[in-house]
Amino acid sequence: MPAATAAASGATLRIGIVAGETSGDTLGAALIEAIRARAPRAQFMGVAGPAMRAAGCVALADAHELAVMGLFEPLKHLPRLWRLRTRLIERISAWQPAVFIGVDAPGFNLSLAARFKDRGIRTVQYVSPQVWAWRQGRVRSIARCCDLVLCLLPFEPEFYRSHAVHAEFVGHPLADAIALQIDRAAARRALGVPEDARVIAVLPGSRVAEVERLGPDFIAATRWLAQRRPDLHFVAPMASAAARAAFERTLQVGSAAAREPAQAEPSPPQPAAAPQLRLLDGQARLALSAADAALVASGTASLEAMLCSCPMVVAYRFGAVTALLLRALHLVRLPYFAMPNLLAGERLAPEFFQAAVTPEALGGALLEQLEDRPRRERLKSGGRAVR
Repeated sequence: MPAATAAASGATLRIGIVAGETSGDTLGAALIEAIRARAPRAQFMGVAGPAMRAAGCVALADAHELAVMGLFEPLKHLPRLWRLRTRLIERISAWQPAVFIGVDAPGFNLSLAARFKDRGIRTVQYVSPQVWAWRQGRVRSIARCCDLVLCLLPFEPEFYRSHAVHAEFVGHPLADAIALQIDRAAARRALGVPEDARVIAVLPGSRVAEVERLGPDFIAATRWLAQRRPDLHFVAPMASAAARAAFERTLQVGSAAAREPAQAEPSPPQPAAAPQLRLLDGQARLALSAADAALVASGTASLEAMLCSCPMVVAYRFGAVTALLLRALHLVRLPYFAMPNLLAGERLAPEFFQAAVTPEALGGALLEQLEDRPRRERLKSGGRAVR
């Protein structure tokens, strides 16, 4: 039953909803609230994080259970994910929802959608997989298992229309959630950072696997920068307790200092830890609002940095096998991977991928962001245009 009809009739609208990791939990919670505004008696059940549970979703599992990535890396989690998938199909089907909504996590949610559609339940994918960028053949399976795709980016529906998939552009909630004018002084006061300090925000990703792959180089980059600019303050907002634990392990074992430099020229000796590196639980938006520049893993954080008018350097690294296959089969078809650059159609922010992610490259690019005022202004004005 459509939401409007359910609200008008007073009937209870049941919606199965499954979200993966922190960003999906945030999107799912906002969607639940928007649906409840039109259908106050709507009920939700599925996979949820703290935000969705607070919005009233009955959680059969936690969103962080789906925080796996890559082509081959999820294989080691396959038995656990298969058991979870079976349990969700049984519980949600027995509950008889009017619709199933998969929020992001396409590798998991599209397989669920196929099973629910076979059982006569309408299916929606909220957040399009990046099929326009890589593995475009996936659009055929999306057409089979989804009645509707809700797109965050304005260029996505046209791609789907060319493949006979019903898709609608709904915008990105961050564009409404982040103020047009950022009060950097207030953000610094909230974090207890001196207002005249030079601040770098470090966001190594929301998934543990991302943190493990990028954390060593991100930490080494802060050391590289701290040697050249001892006045810098570093704040590192952690997306979850698991991400924080992975980042702290990297700090403790000093694995970043043991990595070989990318250049033949030897790097200067590295101190045991970056001065003034402070870990935060959450508070990514506050950290980006306070920062002069940011080092971020590609994904939602780069879009958030752009909307906070924070100059950034973006990095990403797949697992070795996934990266090899992507190159060998030419599965990636875009000139950029960072979201601000994709949306602008130009290289607003420096981006580094796979072997190009080194402490020296990241640190050097961040220094340019701090010291090259025209470059900073180009990024900020480009971000405003994208918004």
